[in-house]
Amino acid sequence: MENQNLQGKSMKNRILNQSCRWMTLAAILALGISAGASLAEVTLLVPFWKTLNANDFFSWYQDNQERLVAFYSPLQIWSAVLALLALVIHGLARNRGKWMMLISTLFALGVLATFFMFFKEANGALAAGPMPESQLAVALEVWGNWQWIRIALGSLAFAFAVLAFPAARLSSSE
Repeated sequence: MENQNLQGKSMKNRILNQSCRWMTLAAILALGISAGASLAEVTLLVPFWKTLNANDFFSWYQDNQERLVAFYSPLQIWSAVLALLALVIHGLARNRGKWMMLISTLFALGVLATFFMFFKEANGALAAGPMPESQLAVALEVWGNWQWIRIALGSLAFAFAVLAFPAARLSSSE
């Protein structure tokens, strides 16, 4: 009977550890893609936007805003969700990487928080339509600065998830 209990516990540990590895890997991939996509946005789109006059910018932005939201929102939301799920599994497995995954999850949630702290209102103002060229230039500069904050948070979330991954191989109960 004791042998069956040990085998059951061992099987549970193996399942938790495999789940932990795969979920951490999924979080790493999503966090990396999200941070990389945000980096592409600030290094490719923002400089392009700055070359446009105000009318051309607002026309472009209104034509493409839905695409931007449809692309970036799921990336950032799923990155945070997968980081949170990995954290939960790390905790269930009593894994040493749970603290790194906790930090990763907090940074991933920080990426989402920037939307409510700045991007929701700023994107709404850009979508609302024309503003003077000088005001648009300042708005795009501030938008780009906030995007760098988002990239830093996303990159830290990615890095801490990577640090949690080796610990996902072994739990403290093994």
